[in-house]
Amino acid sequence: MVTVLDTIEQPQDLKKLSFSQLEKLAGEIRHLIIQTIAKNGGHLAPNLGVVELTLALHKVFDSPKDKFIWDVGHQAYIHKILTGRRTKFGSIRQLNGISGFPKRNESQHDAFGTGHSSTSLSAALGLALARDLSGQKSHVLAIIGDGSLTGGQAFEALNHAGHLGTRMTVILNDNEMSIAKNVGALSEYLSKMRTTSTYSKVKHDIEYLLRRIPAIGDSVAKTAERVKDSLKYLLVPGVFFEELGFTYLGPIDGHNINSLIEVLQQTKNIDGPVLIHVITQKGKGYQPAECNAAQFHGVGPFCVETGAISKSNGNPTYTGVFGDTLIKLAESDPDIVAITAAMPEGTGLKKFASQYPKRFWDVGIAEQHAVTMAAGLAAAGKKPVVALYSTFLQRAYDQVLHDVCLQKLPVIFALDRAGIVGEDGPTHHGVFDFSFLRHIPNIIVMAPKDEAELRNMMTTAVHTNAPVAIRYPRGSGTGADITKELEILPVGKAEELIHEGTMALLAIGAMVDPCLQAAGLLAQKGISCRVINARYLKPLDGELIRRLARETGAIVTVEDNSLAGGFGSAVLEYINTNNLNWVKILRLGWSDQFIEQGSRSELLAKYGMTPEGIAESVYSFHQQFGVR
Repeated sequence: MVTVLDTIEQPQDLKKLSFSQLEKLAGEIRHLIIQTIAKNGGHLAPNLGVVELTLALHKVFDSPKDKFIWDVGHQAYIHKILTGRRTKFGSIRQLNGISGFPKRNESQHDAFGTGHSSTSLSAALGLALARDLSGQKSHVLAIIGDGSLTGGQAFEALNHAGHLGTRMTVILNDNEMSIAKNVGALSEYLSKMRTTSTYSKVKHDIEYLLRRIPAIGDSVAKTAERVKDSLKYLLVPGVFFEELGFTYLGPIDGHNINSLIEVLQQTKNIDGPVLIHVITQKGKGYQPAECNAAQFHGVGPFCVETGAISKSNGNPTYTGVFGDTLIKLAESDPDIVAITAAMPEGTGLKKFASQYPKRFWDVGIAEQHAVTMAAGLAAAGKKPVVALYSTFLQRAYDQVLHDVCLQKLPVIFALDRAGIVGEDGPTHHGVFDFSFLRHIPNIIVMAPKDEAELRNMMTTAVHTNAPVAIRYPRGSGTGADITKELEILPVGKAEELIHEGTMALLAIGAMVDPCLQAAGLLAQKGISCRVINARYLKPLDGELIRRLARETGAIVTVEDNSLAGGFGSAVLEYINTNNLNWVKILRLGWSDQFIEQGSRSELLAKYGMTPEGIAESVYSFHQQFGVR
């Protein structure tokens, strides 16, 4: 049986569909997304919430001539399905498949690559200004969620776009509010009134006539203006956007295709920036996602029939261990407080927030604010723990450097999802934190070999009067014993795991366990290797490095970070500075490129970062240089 979806190869195919066909198509798309994400994992709830909105956008506008910029981009699955990638949709987020985010080199319909939040309005304004400079007549639309609108960059762009009066459209996808019938009726009326061609003219004519009245005209006009403003503040929900220079339309029911199409058509007649406020429901059409949108925001494989999410290997996750340990530490230390940026569940702080609500703050998607607020707390004697994904700390680099480290304030950065994270791809891999943190003065940077060591590193951090960053990977730990008493680790001291060998594998963080396995494989080939858990990127254990240089003359550094400026670079710099230049060095890590999407295991295997890959590289190094 041929479905409506089978007939859609490009967005132009939507033009011929009736409203009833569009509604049928919406159901078919939801079914495809649910079935695919149940297998691949991905961002389910956000996409289910924008099916009708995406259909309406492509029905009214003409991509790729008209430009769509999806903020974050995790809600662009429907856009991909409608723009020639339907038959490839089964490969989404897979190695060599299509991306889970818009990518300019993937399709001409992806006008701007995204992955981090709050960037769409700035990008859209840039595209709109370029259009005007080129004398073109196309439309530029930015689709941004209410969560992303908490990011400061979004407000900077709104302010600038309103000031310039540039013709562009912002779709505010609001999935936190409900929409009442009377509010919807009033807003639709106001929207229609404002978009008629006579609205501005009538407004101008009334003001002109009032001012023509002798003697009292100006005062009456001013009074009318004050009354108009008062009514506007009472009746117009988007007055904030109006004051910024936008024409505000809405709220609109984001699941009513007819209403959406009508309003989108109206915006074509407005000269200047427009903001359309659309109300949607995350997870729309799939009950488990409707009931628990947070859990199904970004989800792994799951059972469609029950909504049950597939279990991991059973070991505690690093995220969970972090959250539990922070609660334990906070029990005896009332100065410990926690901050996150719209990720209380993803960073493991949900239980902490429940147990210590007055000592927890979710600042929204505002990493810069989170870091400087933490600096303020630290300056007042508190011990703030800022829990973020590694990739998102990049957004607050200046605040880390200037507001925290320059003042040597004891802020603790708990960096989840460090290293290769998998299917979300290059925008989410946390492979740069070593590189952008280690050169900052005053900061201590640690990485645990397992979940037990994470507990001890957190204990060490809260007892260290300095900025500290602890980075750890996504997912389950190694199964280490997490029942032992917490202990404080000596700062800047590594841990020797295998003491004898003619070569030294100097590993840090998640790469310690693969190096232990690689040492076993190399032993089978007659090559003995010491294995060291570096623990600290900064400060390095210089005493140990000097001893390894003397006793082996060959050091292999292994890290789940970019080689440029990372752990291996730090060791090389130390060797050079201390005139240990006879030492032969091999650095293993991520090369100078953005790493594609794929499961963590696939990417580790492809780039030779598995135990087998490490052993092969070390064996070749041994053979090449004739290491003793």
